[in-house]
Amino acid sequence: MPGTLDGQVAVVTGASRGIGRACAVALAREGANVVVNYTSNEDAAKETQKALEALGVKTLVFKADVGKADQAKALIEAAEKAFGKVDILVNNAGINKDRTIQRMSADDWDAVVQTDLSSIFYTTSAAVGGMRERSYGRIVNMSSIIGQMGNIGQANYAAAKAGMIAFTKSAARELARFNITVNAVCPGFVETDMVSALSDDIKKTLIGNIPLGRFGTAEEVADTVLFLCKPSGAWYTGAQMNLNGGQYM
Repeated sequence: MPGTLDGQVAVVTGASRGIGRACAVALAREGANVVVNYTSNEDAAKETQKALEALGVKTLVFKADVGKADQAKALIEAAEKAFGKVDILVNNAGINKDRTIQRMSADDWDAVVQTDLSSIFYTTSAAVGGMRERSYGRIVNMSSIIGQMGNIGQANYAAAKAGMIAFTKSAARELARFNITVNAVCPGFVETDMVSALSDDIKKTLIGNIPLGRFGTAEEVADTVLFLCKPSGAWYTGAQMNLNGGQYM
């Protein structure tokens, strides 16, 4: 059966594992060719590539630190060279360096803001030229509930994720006339490596604050990203998609 994204090309940053990998798989299942971006874990990126190719799509694995402008631009250029275009951009790459404000170093601040926030400007600015020429584009930015409510020890992460939401709204207004939609997905606590590293006591406390009584899954987040990229999501732009099990501020 043909997919709803047959012939389209998606770039997913931070796609070697977790939510990024789930997004890449979801897009591939609908027929999109996928560029798998990674920063350090080449083996995991190649595993993602194998999973995608098993679905019958074309792939490209590309190493780039998208928190650096030149590397982010090189990623988009490589995608356009390999496939001729970029239709979908999923800005998923992110890190955290948790410290209280008093203990947080300037390097801790800069690293998170560069990777989580500046990267989406670098990749988007590189991709929109081609999207404008074709009058089509779907950009999805992976924000977080932390960017909406803040969190102790995560001032850098919260500021970056909140900035992503503001960037999304501004870009959505600016690019709508070119048939380019820009949306933010704001997951709550999801079963990823970041959550798995927490102690059992902390996990229990977190789940106690989620009305649905469980963590989300990477696949549930990916389903939302996919919806925003499919024709059924074409009238969404500038939106914040809240996947948090009912955990609102």
